[in-house]
Amino acid sequence: MNKIILTLIAIACLACQSENNKQKETSTTSELNNEMQVKQLASDFKFTEGPAVDADGNVYFTDIPEQKIWIWTLSNQLELFKENSGGANGLFFDQHQNLLACEGYEGRISKTSADGEYTIVADKFNGIRFNQPNDLWPDAKGGIYFTDPKYGDEENLPQEGMHVYYFEPENQEVIQVTDDLVKPNGLIGSLDGKTLYITDHGGDKTFAYSVSDDGKLSEKKLFIDAGGDGMTIDQNGNIYLTTTDQMAVEVFSPEGEIIQSIPVPEQPSNVCFGGKNRNELFITARTSIYRVELNTKGIN
Repeated sequence: MNKIILTLIAIACLACQSENNKQKETSTTSELNNEMQVKQLASDFKFTEGPAVDADGNVYFTDIPEQKIWIWTLSNQLELFKENSGGANGLFFDQHQNLLACEGYEGRISKTSADGEYTIVADKFNGIRFNQPNDLWPDAKGGIYFTDPKYGDEENLPQEGMHVYYFEPENQEVIQVTDDLVKPNGLIGSLDGKTLYITDHGGDKTFAYSVSDDGKLSEKKLFIDAGGDGMTIDQNGNIYLTTTDQMAVEVFSPEGEIIQSIPVPEQPSNVCFGGKNRNELFITARTSIYRVELNTKGIN
């Protein structure tokens, strides 16, 4: 009789645990689920890229061929921020609200302060200009990670390959932190700054690296067996990737499992969270910029 009672209790516990796990999975998924009303905010651009959010929630983005940087404001207005951007691609605001930009045409990283002061942060490695800086992520120490691929004529690379670099703030110098990627493109750091995700567009894979105190990367691990363009991250550590050849932004858990796909009318290039509450996902996609409201928030 005791064995029967114990067996029934064990079965009940297993059922309860299974239900709890199911509820946990449902909660994780529902946190991202929404009506998927991806709204086109503005169009007629040549090629949009590099969305970045300022402290207020306004989103800046680039039109690379037109060499312009635009702002989608909190009042739902489109404003021109800068012309002659040097072919700016990826953008990001640092902790001091400086707008960092990858100026692909000029082969450099620039910084524009809140009062408009413009500074070149880095334009050479070993005395040679960079290939075509593409995307960047500033860490909490004032350092900047950036990718340096090249699109178009890939036979005449200023650098010997396509790598990822780190601007070291203390010594104001650039170090190379990867040498085994084919064509690194988008990248984003985790909330605690201990992990850096890099998507290798050329190798069609995305990796996670451990970040050392000196800025160097180690413990390279395959995150997902797919490459992409730009990416961002939410408060739960989920990665939003504009996956190669997908007309969607794909969302991956911190373990690399796909948990959602957000369809987009055009091939997306990059993403960031914006808006006053950081719960709106802004998507640059070829000729347009789009927005979709989610039930989660970004950390950028």
